[in-house]
Amino acid sequence: MGTKTVSECTNPGIPVPASDALTDVLREGARRMLREAVEAEGQELLTRHAPLKDGNNRQRVVRNGYLPERTIQTGLGDIAVTAPRVRDREGAIRFSSQILPPYLRRTKSLAELLPWLYLRGISTGDFGSVLTSLLGQEAPGLSAATIQRLKESWKEDHRQWATRDLSKTYVYLWADGIHFNVRMDEANHCVLVVIGATADGKKELLAIQDGYRESEQSWKELLLDLKHRGLSVDPKLATGDGALGFWKALPQVFGGTRGQRCWVHKTANVLNKLPKANQLKANSELHQIWMADTKHAAHEALDAFVSAYAAKYPKATACLAKDRDALLAFYDFPAEHWVHIRTTNPIESTFATVRHRTVKTRGCVSRESMLSMVFKLAVAAEQRWRRLKGSERVGEVLRGVVFRDGMNEEEHERAA
Repeated sequence: MGTKTVSECTNPGIPVPASDALTDVLREGARRMLREAVEAEGQELLTRHAPLKDGNNRQRVVRNGYLPERTIQTGLGDIAVTAPRVRDREGAIRFSSQILPPYLRRTKSLAELLPWLYLRGISTGDFGSVLTSLLGQEAPGLSAATIQRLKESWKEDHRQWATRDLSKTYVYLWADGIHFNVRMDEANHCVLVVIGATADGKKELLAIQDGYRESEQSWKELLLDLKHRGLSVDPKLATGDGALGFWKALPQVFGGTRGQRCWVHKTANVLNKLPKANQLKANSELHQIWMADTKHAAHEALDAFVSAYAAKYPKATACLAKDRDALLAFYDFPAEHWVHIRTTNPIESTFATVRHRTVKTRGCVSRESMLSMVFKLAVAAEQRWRRLKGSERVGEVLRGVVFRDGMNEEEHERAA
């Protein structure tokens, strides 16, 4: 759906953003943030009046469901929200959200909403600033207790998610270590991310943990955790970049899983070892390798690249040739899946924007806060991930059907 004109918008003068993945992530983040903030505000009222009893020695101030849903107009479009209903058995105490008052129908500071929500609203840090941007400088109800309760709820969401059961079969894994441009309490820490493809071709976020320099031990602990929580059948293929820690850890945990090196990372690594004047031509030649129709043709294209550049640029050709088998592993799987499994794009596309836009903060970001930010962003983005093309072929891969140049034996014989 394209961007609406001003006359079509429900919020006059402010166009509704186009329906893209990032906008949907932000809109979902705003909805959850408002809901959780108002829930925390209501819980704070209940806690404050917990000692009060009525004439029958019952809790006097109690939760009583939700008020009717209503819509708030924001720079991200309409956001449906609900507020808790609180009942005082004696009628003297009433709950009226200061964050989401009954009369509020649209946000203020709309021009600031998008960057604030993206850079801070998805993270667990500085919720007071986010809500102030959302509702205006005069917005009340931003007590330290409310903000702290809200932060903890996001962290608890991640803790519960990170211990969930994973007793199902995954055909493919994608793994990558994400480094963000923020100061963390441990300078050498990064965020380790794993995505899996299920038996029906659905991509699913499996793990988000912090790791020390993408070390072998960090990756091994993560993979063992996946196995202990139910991922007992070795995936058929894992795609990752050149981080040695992951490739050392993988066979120790999933010995039957083959490795596929990411072509995006490998291309960048090879080009970095060439003069800029040669990079455009070399990039085209590298493209011809992984776009070849058959593994044999890919080997020939790789050999041609090595022959052309080895004399002058041996480091570039050695970087490519040493991972030959892992770079071409995807040819032994269905051709419909090649676009998915030859790169770590499922991870890169989710985190590229937040990685580029994250700015250094004045203070140090705790590991829990950073993990909670990444978790919330990824879970929201997960709803937009597309199934594998040719998902009906996943069953063949899981059954051990042999593929050659993207075709099973029967298809290969017919094509011969």
